[in-house]
Amino acid sequence: MKFIWILYAVFLSYSNLCFGIESIGVKGLSAKQSSVLVEPLKRAGANSKELIRSIESISPSRVDGLLFLIEHMPDRDLKTLSSEYLIENVNYAYKARSESDWAKSVPQEIFFNDVLPYASINERRDRWRKDFHARFSPLVKKAKTLEEAAQILNKEIWKMINVRYHARKRPKPDQSPYESIDAGFASCTGLSVLLIDACRSVGVPSRFVGTPMWANKRGNHSWVEVWDGNAWQFTGACEYSAAGLGHAWFKGSASKAIKEDPKHAIYASSWKRTKTNFPLIWDLGIDYVFAENVTDNYTGNLGNRVFIQIFDRPGGERIATDVEVWMDETKVASGRTRDSTNDTNDMLELSLKKGSNYVLKATLKKDEDWSKSFSVNGGKDEEKQFFLSE
Repeated sequence: MKFIWILYAVFLSYSNLCFGIESIGVKGLSAKQSSVLVEPLKRAGANSKELIRSIESISPSRVDGLLFLIEHMPDRDLKTLSSEYLIENVNYAYKARSESDWAKSVPQEIFFNDVLPYASINERRDRWRKDFHARFSPLVKKAKTLEEAAQILNKEIWKMINVRYHARKRPKPDQSPYESIDAGFASCTGLSVLLIDACRSVGVPSRFVGTPMWANKRGNHSWVEVWDGNAWQFTGACEYSAAGLGHAWFKGSASKAIKEDPKHAIYASSWKRTKTNFPLIWDLGIDYVFAENVTDNYTGNLGNRVFIQIFDRPGGERIATDVEVWMDETKVASGRTRDSTNDTNDMLELSLKKGSNYVLKATLKKDEDWSKSFSVNGGKDEEKQFFLSE
């Protein structure tokens, strides 16, 4: 009997918490949105009131972005960040997104993960977003593409903020933007954080990338990747190249990285939690910075070309629909298949890894989800046909 009463008490506590969360905001949150907040609010402790206040105050159209930040926020931020900080960060991220066609074109999942976050690694949480938007948005006002905007920033901002590289004069490796500006010097890590924040302040997706140790054991390095609308392209912070993104002195060293060796692999930061921690060599005890192993992007082991077609039935018509490819609960690719109005040789082309198992997912109608498992066998150009009737 005592056990039953304990279960009942737990149920009531959980129900009350969920009810309180669902009532947040003018129109309230959906059950799905509410469920996202249960664990973060618990970990936030006394600071949960600041998180709730930020949700109550933000525009309903921006709530999902704020919830994404909170869902994946490390405990240090859950317990300390103010509602004013979060609201300003989110509002100016959306403001930048609305100011150019190239910023508007960024897919929501990339905007959430690589524009909206206020930090890249473990740096001090400066309130940089509004200030950087005011400083740097005029520079990219006439830019026509994401790459052009990123290139302009990497060429121009260093003269404006008077920061340059120095391995010994910088106070510490993991400097925040204002710590680097105050010092006038930064390491490759501090410079990368600065360029990332400058890019994000105007709506350009960017992320922190690095290796703990080059394969030739000549030290570590950090740099920046920018989403150019089609793929992630690398650049060195404070190392503008007129040749464009994808050109830097470290390209050769990066091509020798070793994916299977954590010390010699290349990692890209992710605000969204992943199964991989970013190895921060200045403090290997930090476990709240997440990452993707992106070594293959630098070594050329990008996988096989796989062509995807969906038919209504064997011998039937091709179906055009948006699809996603998943592996181990992680989305690894997406695109749109072609239908009979396209040339028969025009097929959705994806780069997938030989010998790996995947799941192809599609939403054919409003409430009709479809999925099919498949594997990549290793042919250089491999065609996969799927039939809705099977």
